[in-house]
Amino acid sequence: MSPDVPAGGRRPPPDPRRSVSGVSVAPSVHEQAALRLGGLDQRYTPVRRALVTTMSTAGRPLSVPEILEANTALPQSSAYRNVTVLIEAGVVRRVTGVDDHGRFELAEDLAGHHHHLACSRCGKVEDIVPSSRLERAMDEAARVIADEQGYEVIGHQFDLVGTCPVCQEALRASTMPTARRRTDETEDS
Repeated sequence: MSPDVPAGGRRPPPDPRRSVSGVSVAPSVHEQAALRLGGLDQRYTPVRRALVTTMSTAGRPLSVPEILEANTALPQSSAYRNVTVLIEAGVVRRVTGVDDHGRFELAEDLAGHHHHLACSRCGKVEDIVPSSRLERAMDEAARVIADEQGYEVIGHQFDLVGTCPVCQEALRASTMPTARRRTDETEDS
């Protein structure tokens, strides 16, 4: 029997909240959003529902312009205001990137625990779901740091900064010798 199958022989049901891996948003996400907004005397309007759906299916944090591009039915005039309300309600969180653009995603308790890869050239931020082995190593590192500094750690966020494949390719193309580049361009014609 596989080590991740419990003694009863049945696997636990998959977590429907793992939108990071591309699974569509579960109705409970919308229910949670409505409850959280209701706690602030705010309604779960069609625009807010569309924002939550767009973020939940994106698979990565999005800037407001990217949200509007992904869902052209959303009115730009209210997108920023509604994202702010969703942040205040704990439905959405802002993700820190490497540039000045705010990017947004569902709160971790709605989307599932994950980390980010951020491109230092174009600013794109992608979600990564770490292996359980990596999570254990990070938890241990966090415990050691907390002990050394006298902190009580209640969670962690792990963001890696690098260069995405698209920007790597653009860098290679821009550093290609001129004669070689001209040969490639004439072959493409």
